[in-house]
Formats: sequence, C-alpha cells, structure tokens
Amino acid sequence: MVEYIRVALGTGIVLGLWRGQLAAAPTTAHFLTYYEGRCSANCKFCPQAKGSTADLSMLSRVVWPRYNLERVLLALKFNGYRFRRICIQAVNYPNVVDDICELVTRMHEARKLPISVSCQPLTKSDMERLADVGVERVSVALDAATFQIFEQVKGCDAVYSWDGHIRALQEARSVFGTRVTTHLIVGLGETEQEMIETIQFCHDRGITVALFAFTPIAGTPLENRSRPSLTSYRKIQLARYLIANDMSRIDQMRFEDGCVVDFGVPRDLLLEAIESGEPFLTSGCPGCNRPFYNESPRGPIYNYPRKLTPREKEEIKRQLGI
Repeated sequence: MVEYIRVALGTGIVLGLWRGQLAAAPTTAHFLTYYEGRCSANCKFCPQAKGSTADLSMLSRVVWPRYNLERVLLALKFNGYRFRRICIQAVNYPNVVDDICELVTRMHEARKLPISVSCQPLTKSDMERLADVGVERVSVALDAATFQIFEQVKGCDAVYSWDGHIRALQEARSVFGTRVTTHLIVGLGETEQEMIETIQFCHDRGITVALFAFTPIAGTPLENRSRPSLTSYRKIQLARYLIANDMSRIDQMRFEDGCVVDFGVPRDLLLEAIESGEPFLTSGCPGCNRPFYNESPRGPIYNYPRKLTPREKEEIKRQLGI
C-alpha cells in the first residue's frame, strides 16, 4: 500500500500542506510517485536519474517534498476544488504501475477531477489498467526531437529506446484515443526545423505536444549545458501553436540553416496569433499551467502560466523580429 507521495511545492501551498507565496497558482495538482531510490532510467537532464547526484526531491527546477499520502488525500478532499486537473508523474521502478493505479483510485475517491499520468513506456495491457481505474489522459515523454539526440540523452543505457517510446505512444492512442500527450524539450542540441518536424509528426498522429525549455540542474550530466535562446524558443512555440490549431504545416514553412524564417501563414494571421498570447502559454494537457517549471518567476519566462501583459507581447514581437 502506498504510504508516501511527492508533492510539487506550489501544489502543496494551494492544498494548504505548507505555507508559501505564489507568483502564479498552479491550476493542476502535481504529484510524483515516491520511491526510496533513483529511477531505473538514466535521462541525462533529470535529477531523478540513476546516474544523477542531484537532490531526489527535485524534478526539473521544482522541489517535490515527500508527504504522507493520507494527509494529501484529506487536503485534496477539502481544497482540491481549486484545481482543474490532477497530474501524477512517475519515476521508473518495479511495480510502479501498481502504485499509479492505487494513487489514481484513491485520489478519485477524494476529489473527482480528470487525472493525467506521465510515465515511462508501458505495454498496452498496462495502459488499459490505467484507463480502467479512471486515468483520463496519459503522457509518454519523448523529450528529444530526434533519434540521435534521444540516444545521447535518454537511450544511453538501453533502458529506453526511440522506437519503444514511439510504440508506447501508439499503444496509448489505441487505448486513450486523442487523450495522449508527449513532452519535447527544446535545447538538447536539435535545430528548430528538427523540433518542428517532430511536433508535426506527433500532431499528425493525434498526440498533444507539451513544450519544455531545457533547464540545467546541478548534479546531472547536462548541468553545464546552456538554456535555449528565447528567440528560438518563441519561434518553436509559435510553430507548435500554428500546427496544433491546423493553421499551418511544416511543409508550408520555410527554413534556412535549420532555422524557421517563414511560418507559412499571412502576416496578419501571424500577428493575430502573437497578439493573442496563446502560443506562449504553457502547453500540454488541458487545464495545466505548470508555473515556473522551467524558470524562476523573476524570468526570463519561457512558458507563461497566465495571460500575457501588453508589454510582454511587445517584448515577444521584438524577440521574433516583428
């Protein structure tokens, strides 16, 4: 029986588990499976990886303190109305699917909210188990935009493979329909064109893309890698938005030396999209704003967790050269 769970710092504040100030409150309650040890996988950017020496309470730049599950469920029962969704993220360890199923069942009893699960590649039968206990949406993170980069940062110890992740996403589609998400991390060495090609690949297969900006974490093999440039990230955000809303496709876009120079839409439509601010909000599962997962509230902000101000929109236009 599951006794403990990790709770994202902002989620714990909203639930009333501890005190703190929030620059933007999370709209999704984020939890992480608790395991007394490191993940069996070895993703080079992840603090949870078996080869990492980072603090195990970290995931990306967010602190996830361990907390007693019964107390979390009680807080969810009384304060869960403040959220639109629950997200359970899972590290890879034996019997993790059993733990996820128990957590989903007990959280549903405490608070009726749609539940997303972000996990390693699973078999179709395990995907069906998740669906049977009430998981609304599942995510399997590709993270890397190309096979070569995947092999360098995720497949280096043969626990994960590019083909295995693609197959798992296809299995998820067969069980969850269009309620399937993947994560892509900008800044692992790909070109803008390679990232946008993978976004298009996922969209064509009915898979929602959540964009993340690479975040260097002390104690991981990639701790000294630079973050992606804001200009490049903004262009990829804009391309993802246009593709996700069927306003453009990669074969309509134009690239020079791997950089997008034309988004394949009229200028007035492009300006309208930018002015809406929507391309630059947190992307991924519905109802998730994931505040400051990639950045400090002091900025620079990669994924905005709330509506943009007029000044921020003007700054983005400047970044895009518009």
